[in-house]
Amino acid sequence: MTNALERLQKVIAQSGVTSRRKAEKLIVDGKVKVNHKTVTELGTKVAPHDDIEVNGVRLEKEAPVYYMLYKPRGVISSIQDDKGRKVVTDYLGDISERIYPIGRLDYDTSGILLLTNDGEFANLLMHPRYGVDKVYVAKIKGIPDKRELHRLRKGIRSGDDLLKIVRYKILETDRHKNTMIIEITLHEGKNRHVRRMMEALGYPVSKLKREKYGLLTLQHMQPGDYRPLTPHEVKKMRLLASDKNVE
Repeated sequence: MTNALERLQKVIAQSGVTSRRKAEKLIVDGKVKVNHKTVTELGTKVAPHDDIEVNGVRLEKEAPVYYMLYKPRGVISSIQDDKGRKVVTDYLGDISERIYPIGRLDYDTSGILLLTNDGEFANLLMHPRYGVDKVYVAKIKGIPDKRELHRLRKGIRSGDDLLKIVRYKILETDRHKNTMIIEITLHEGKNRHVRRMMEALGYPVSKLKREKYGLLTLQHMQPGDYRPLTPHEVKKMRLLASDKNVE
């Protein structure tokens, strides 16, 4: 029976309500009840049959699920949009669990987007300290030289952000059309990260796709396709984010 016990904040995070850190604050603030009694101790452990309430709402215990979507361009990385635009969960209409995107891709950016109801897993992958590779392919207007591209690694100031990449690789240069296709690897993906960097250099992005996320690729997928992650993939992504000891 002891093996079935888990920390309360972990159970709350896995339910998809919030991150583990925010769950800890809710517990300390007296916003969480276990079996109808307020709990404020962070070390509290609960069993699968325990009744948990967060801010007066009973926690629905769903089995964790993990999906990968090939997000098309022109789709919002959200579960709803007040302007009536298409959102990513429209492509996963037959999923009964309350899933949400891990991070986001811009409206005009396509590629890999992960969705889950496991808040702890989502928080792990989004945290910049873990440095999971996110590989993008960008088509840009203009042909920057190596000196300019080197600035991407050193960092470019944009507003309050210092935007950096991990590495880049030139895939194609078309001097007739004055365009370049470049592969860019990020660890931390801030809002419009790639587009803002290239615009700051004077080379706007005309097309952008995230082709790889950690060990996951878009192989055999078309825009709008989705599939569940395998248990092996989930395990490897956890390892990749937590300690990078992935073979």
